[in-house]
Amino acid sequence: MAELQIQDILKASPLIPVCAIDDLADAVPLARALHKGGIDNIEVTLRTGSAQDAIKAIKDSVPEMLIGAGTVLTAEQVYECGRSGVSYIVSPGYSEEVHRVCEDHDLPYLPGAVTPTEIQAARARGLTYLKFFPAAAFGGVKTLRALAPVFPDIKFCATGGIGLKDINDYMALANVIALGMSAFSAAELVTEKDWDAIEERVRQALLTYNG
Repeated sequence: MAELQIQDILKASPLIPVCAIDDLADAVPLARALHKGGIDNIEVTLRTGSAQDAIKAIKDSVPEMLIGAGTVLTAEQVYECGRSGVSYIVSPGYSEEVHRVCEDHDLPYLPGAVTPTEIQAARARGLTYLKFFPAAAFGGVKTLRALAPVFPDIKFCATGGIGLKDINDYMALANVIALGMSAFSAAELVTEKDWDAIEERVRQALLTYNG
């Protein structure tokens, strides 16, 4: 069994930067800026050609960071992510194949589920920590609040269209354990390589949330 379970990861770092890294040279300074700001968890999505190399670079240069691989759709991607050194796997939906390979390799798995049918099916497979994606498009706080009494044992990491100003509204919900957000690593800040601004954005978000 994996040393860390997905619930441990989400509880330890409830605000998770979701990053699509186009330029490999940005990977380490971005991770360092997030870590200096107070976050020790990053989800690197497999939407770019440099994603796997970015994961390896962060793993080697910023070992304090937990690294999730996002947008994982196939078993082959899980194998590659395991070789790159990820801490956990995230999918936009549920994949039985991905789930099986994650279990075989002791990798915590966070699959997506948004409809009652999807949530009930995931629950039947023993999964009670799920990704709610894309959150804003599926009704956000209103939908999550409606799901809470129906599935009282399910906890969500809400991701997709969540801004910094939305943090407290989501985290106030009993069934939300974490948020995945691209706002920390906004494309314009990464393009400008404004690592100080990213660090400060993280600090301010954590102050707002903790306050």
